[in-house]
Amino acid sequence: MFGETERPLWLFRSSHISIWRMVVGMISPRLLGISLGYFMVLLDATILNVALPDITRDLGGDVASQQWAVNAYTVAFGSLLLSSGAIADRYGASRVFRIGLAGFGLVSLLCALSPTMPVLIGLRAVQGATAAALPSSTLALLGLLYTEPGERARAIGLWAAVTGLGFAAGPLLGGVLVGWCGWRAVFLVNVPVAVLGLMMTRNLPRPVTRDRPLDLRAQVVAVGALALLIDTVIEVPRGRALLPGALTVVAVLCLVAVERRSTSPAFSPVVLRVPRLRQALMLGAVVQFQMSGALFVLGLYLLDGRGQSPALAGIAFLPMTAGPLLAPVVGRLATRTGAPPLIVTGLALTVLGNALTAAAVARDAPVVLISLALLLVGAGLPLLLVPLTGQVVGSAPAGTGGTAGGLFNAFRQFGGGMGVAVLGAVVAGSGSRTGTAEALGLSAAVVGAALIVSLRNALAEAGPGHRGFPPVPGRPRLSSVWADGPLSRRTRRSAAPRR
Repeated sequence: MFGETERPLWLFRSSHISIWRMVVGMISPRLLGISLGYFMVLLDATILNVALPDITRDLGGDVASQQWAVNAYTVAFGSLLLSSGAIADRYGASRVFRIGLAGFGLVSLLCALSPTMPVLIGLRAVQGATAAALPSSTLALLGLLYTEPGERARAIGLWAAVTGLGFAAGPLLGGVLVGWCGWRAVFLVNVPVAVLGLMMTRNLPRPVTRDRPLDLRAQVVAVGALALLIDTVIEVPRGRALLPGALTVVAVLCLVAVERRSTSPAFSPVVLRVPRLRQALMLGAVVQFQMSGALFVLGLYLLDGRGQSPALAGIAFLPMTAGPLLAPVVGRLATRTGAPPLIVTGLALTVLGNALTAAAVARDAPVVLISLALLLVGAGLPLLLVPLTGQVVGSAPAGTGGTAGGLFNAFRQFGGGMGVAVLGAVVAGSGSRTGTAEALGLSAAVVGAALIVSLRNALAEAGPGHRGFPPVPGRPRLSSVWADGPLSRRTRRSAAPRR
């Protein structure tokens, strides 16, 4: 899988060892360093959930300030991803990646030293801005290092295993750190990870750069529009959404006008014209809506509604870490089955997991039943993110890998911000237990709608008269294998001895 200059860290036999040891054995130092950068970004997106009550007790604030402590990061991160892809294409993915990684580690240190809640919220926005340099440059580097589709799919699977652990293990690690050292430790943990990532990515290849202009006006308006939209949703339960709602409409209209006149729009038409990329963008937003929103409301429910300690609340999320460990297997499976069956299966598991979690919360069931339901959600995560990331990397037109990656992650962060705002508003309006159950039910409905659309698109892509999913390029349809293979009725009939 890897060349002579990129030797594995450990020799292995996949049939005799665990999945995690397989990840360690197959991953190369450069791929691990690249993965650690995005691992840190996703870790920081979720590790804060179990620390929010402790932060509020120390720095003051209410539910709205807790939402903004999460969403200040998300707004800056998601909005600036629109330009980060173009920046990666213009200045080189390796340079942008290393600058963003160093900046993220530095701002994390400053967040740990925050004296007040407004200062923390402001630094979280700066932290999100530095984080925006990492995802699009990461995807561009993966496309540069692994050009053969099979190698790229396996590398994405390994990358997703490492980075997915950051998202899923955030609540567990955050609970342990808060219980032992206080909330400031959830930011300090980023510093050594950033240093290690910089050490392992010293010799990244330098891609061919493109002299692309940057539309700063569209970028500024996009930040304002997303911030106002999220503020509108947060203020709905308080009856103060009229003014931010009106300003949101104005900001969106300004964004449309700026994009139409721009010679280098942030929403690149070259990328958006590709159907598979459009599908990946929409599904990425839906997946992050569910994941970020559910983690936010469940964290508040377990900590405030059930009185769990941060460590026990983190342990309740532990089953979610089982899903990302399957990412290497999903990467291999994607080369055989293609993306549609994996995406449909992942969405179905996510819907079922959310519905069961909502039912468990509504009945005030034991926390262990909530954890078992979250196991289904965790299992669906790699089945969604691995093939969707593969679609983005493999379908991006030449020279637009950074832009496509930036848009993909921007849509994901937009979905995540809306998930925290919408599901948090449901909880704020209905109370802890009832509101959490309703929020999770709404999340299941959103993912269920995406499941119906994805299944319909997959069957339409397969063509009329075909009962399965579209075939993988270069591989025969399963129906033809079954019809002409050694177990087919036609083959058995021809091989039978004549009397």
